[in-house]
Amino acid sequence: MTTTMPTAPLPTATKTSPPGHPVGRKRRPGWIYILILALTAFFIGPFIWLILAALKTPGEWTAVPTQILPSEPQWNNFVAAVTEMDFAAYTANSMFLATIYSVLITLSSAFAGFGFARLKAPGKKVMFIILMSTMMLPAILTQLPTYVMFSQIGLLNTYWPWVLWGLAASPYMVFLFRQFFTTLPKELEDAAIIDGAGWGRIFFSIFLPLSRPVLLTSFLLSFTGAWSDYIGPAMFLDLDRTTLAVAITAYYQDPAGNIIPTVQAAAAVLYIVPVLVIFFVFQRYFIRSSVSSGVKG
Repeated sequence: MTTTMPTAPLPTATKTSPPGHPVGRKRRPGWIYILILALTAFFIGPFIWLILAALKTPGEWTAVPTQILPSEPQWNNFVAAVTEMDFAAYTANSMFLATIYSVLITLSSAFAGFGFARLKAPGKKVMFIILMSTMMLPAILTQLPTYVMFSQIGLLNTYWPWVLWGLAASPYMVFLFRQFFTTLPKELEDAAIIDGAGWGRIFFSIFLPLSRPVLLTSFLLSFTGAWSDYIGPAMFLDLDRTTLAVAITAYYQDPAGNIIPTVQAAAAVLYIVPVLVIFFVFQRYFIRSSVSSGVKG
């Protein structure tokens, strides 16, 4: 009787990952990078075109066929944009309105989001659904009724409309805060209640400090929205108290009353720069807030 000894399996060739390459991770196809570059060019293209327009002469602006690059950069367009109107005063008006509105709407939205997330009340879900449904209403529908209401109570040509809008909270910001606050453990408020803290102290001492990413995101989104608003200041404020967005369209004219497009383009570039700086500095908070506010419904 013959017996056969078990044989070890033959070694098989295995693929080795190159140094520094994670094992098992697939490489992204090249078309994804091409798509990203195409989208980047699509979104940044108008801003590049605006910068080039700000460096042209009026003749190059109206040239046919279109002259893409200026023959000689006209940096004096930026000097004219700052000196031909009180650029600093209108910038201060925009900064004041955007800051006041953003601070108030962030705090009021945090209050409302905290209530919807942590407090118990009859009809809370129905109220939240009604609040979210207002997001589907175009803002332009409420402009005329709001104008009539503010004119009847004497708030035209004042900054009080922005204060009242800020105190009214924003449905989208309320949603962000509500989603974030629901992810925090209930033991936080239970321990505070045992220590004798009320809901106000719980909100300001525990929940508000923990919501820094959402707070900053809400402030920045509200700030950029108020900074870029044209219809509101044009309707409610006169030219002396209006914002930079409206002033740019009202000034920069030649002796014949025609708009000087190159100087206006230079002013538009200066108008956009603060928002771009704010976004690039704090963009990581947008991602962090989006992740934290979407964990739990």
